Amino acid sequence: MAAINNVSPLFISSTSLPRFSSPASRNTPTLSPYSPFTPSLSYSFPSISLRPHPSTKARSLIVTSAVKNLSEIEPVPVPATPEEFAAKFPSDAGVYAVLDQNDELQFIGISRNIAGSLFTHKKSVPDLCCSVKVGVVNEPDRTALTQAWKSWMEEHIQTTGKVPPGNETGNTTWVRQPPKKKADLRLTPGRHVQLTVPLEELIDKLVKQNKVVAFIKGSRSSPMCGFSQRVVAILESQGVDYESVDVLDEEHNCGLRETLKQYSNWPTFPQIFVNGELVGGCDILTSMYEKGELAGLLK
Repeated sequence: MAAINNVSPLFISSTSLPRFSSPASRNTPTLSPYSPFTPSLSYSFPSISLRPHPSTKARSLIVTSAVKNLSEIEPVPVPATPEEFAAKFPSDAGVYAVLDQNDELQFIGISRNIAGSLFTHKKSVPDLCCSVKVGVVNEPDRTALTQAWKSWMEEHIQTTGKVPPGNETGNTTWVRQPPKKKADLRLTPGRHVQLTVPLEELIDKLVKQNKVVAFIKGSRSSPMCGFSQRVVAILESQGVDYESVDVLDEEHNCGLRETLKQYSNWPTFPQIFVNGELVGGCDILTSMYEKGELAGLLK
């Protein structure tokens, strides 16, 4: 499910995409929303009311269905310029359904900023984004937005017998896939392989042949300590191409921790090298980042 509370100028990750299967094999597929979030724009549209009735029941059990069905909303032509988007569409949170030039529904989305999301679609898939139906959701928390999206999706499936093409499993037309994280380097093929050169020489070669090398606990995709996580976050934020080495990987980097301590004369991890020289650990990297010194070093 999309992280609806986290607004982002880009599409969210591929793990947040909705997963559907053909309705031919069952009555109603399991639904989960996808929401591309983009920068802000604004207008006023008929809203979808999902306010709970006064009750002592849990909110998730009393959320009402959308006041406006998908079929009851008239499509609005999608303009070409940002100024027209700002005048025509709301920057509020809600749901939207995108239609192509043949009035075929292509995608049902959910967004914290409807106008911004539509503008992004218009740029990326102009031929498929010709008109749109919009529903603003009152009190747009996760439950209300999800319920609004689900009601539109279920209505479309019941009417047509199929999921919109843009919401099908594996679709990449409406979604930009995030770049895959670079793999961590391994110093040896395995712990039982006899090295032909000393491990210290491998370390020296590694840090001198690569501009930025971070020796961390865990992988860059799953750091195993807060300091390593902080280092990865800083390097990622700088957009720098760096190599990472997991010092806890005893299978492929056996003996690395003790050897690296002797090589760098630095007792803790993570350790960051730039242009073959040790910069330091998390504290030093964080300090340089906060002072604005890191960008110049990485250049």
